[in-house]
Amino acid sequence: MEHGKARIDTKLVHAGEPEPRIAGAVAMPVFQSTLYELREKPGAPLGYHDIPYIRLNNTPNHAALHAKLAVLENAEAALVTASGMAAISTSLLTVLATGDHLLVQDSLYGGTHDFVTQDLPAFGITYDFIDADDPASWEGLLRERTRAIYVEAMTNPLLHVADLAAVPRFARAHNLVSLIDNTFASPVNFRPPEHGFDLSLHSATKYLNGHSDIVAGAVIGRGDLVEAVRHKLNHLGGSLDPHACFLLHRGLKTLGLRVRQQNASALRIARFLESAPGIERVNYPGLESHLRHVRARELFEGFGGVLSFTLAGGSEAAARFIERTTLPVRTVSLGGVETLITRPALTSHAGMAAADRQRLGIVDGLIRLAVGIEDGDDLLEDIARALQG
Repeated sequence: MEHGKARIDTKLVHAGEPEPRIAGAVAMPVFQSTLYELREKPGAPLGYHDIPYIRLNNTPNHAALHAKLAVLENAEAALVTASGMAAISTSLLTVLATGDHLLVQDSLYGGTHDFVTQDLPAFGITYDFIDADDPASWEGLLRERTRAIYVEAMTNPLLHVADLAAVPRFARAHNLVSLIDNTFASPVNFRPPEHGFDLSLHSATKYLNGHSDIVAGAVIGRGDLVEAVRHKLNHLGGSLDPHACFLLHRGLKTLGLRVRQQNASALRIARFLESAPGIERVNYPGLESHLRHVRARELFEGFGGVLSFTLAGGSEAAARFIERTTLPVRTVSLGGVETLITRPALTSHAGMAAADRQRLGIVDGLIRLAVGIEDGDDLLEDIARALQG
């Protein structure tokens, strides 16, 4: 069977594997070598970017990952980076230059928000935030040098789902590059290239690796754009180490199993919290009460493992609840095998002005729960005990 025609769980195991296997090894070996012997072919001299070298993202470990990731989202090409922010920043700096303009969704991940608002202006790049629910308003923000539009599959931490179908259509109509952060959905739940997005970006630290033991990123999409990002990355130096490549390669093989368990448990927890006393609001696109549930159901094959909620009593009630839980680990990040719990106002969005957080709904008492692969009944029992005090 051709890997490109297989279902995603088969692709996760078999796509991108070396053929023939290296020395017969079933697991992809770690090529912990900085450089490689040059083997030029007559009449085909090697260019600088063709020289096998870790910083140039072309070792055997990189190549196997790139092939696997591209097949997972049915894209032309893929690239791994040293972090999710390396994937985001390098991609934006590839498609934007001094004097260019970016359209970007409001309510972004804190690191992306800070890069757009604090770093891009230093490069002479301007931006406007768009109402991601109102495509009719986007054209009014276009400028002569608007070059790209950037959104997230599901926003962090409020789980808003933008009009994702409209983004690539708008981009094509106005000759823009469309970029999406697909970290929260993962290729199991959503594959942006299938919907016309030019570049799909991931913090591979999260679901793709899934074991909370590496930091990595990924860029997936159009072949010419991925190659342009690779050249930029080669200069900026945000390359992934071969051993981290090995761990990401291994983690990917169980992505489908992990994400489906996380989808199921997160939906159960969200439904429980929605009917629990003392809960003011639950943010999860799998709930019928979610403002964009119908849209999410049409777009996604699952609603992800992250939800957020606010308790009556504000920040003090939130702090007490977190203190009473026993299974979730109190820390940042998401997508690992263990359930994680945090207050975004104190962590991921602490760098955002308090007034901006309030305007977006990231209140001080908001709790974000990133569900792991523990037994769903155990997680529900732990949450119920914490609510009861």
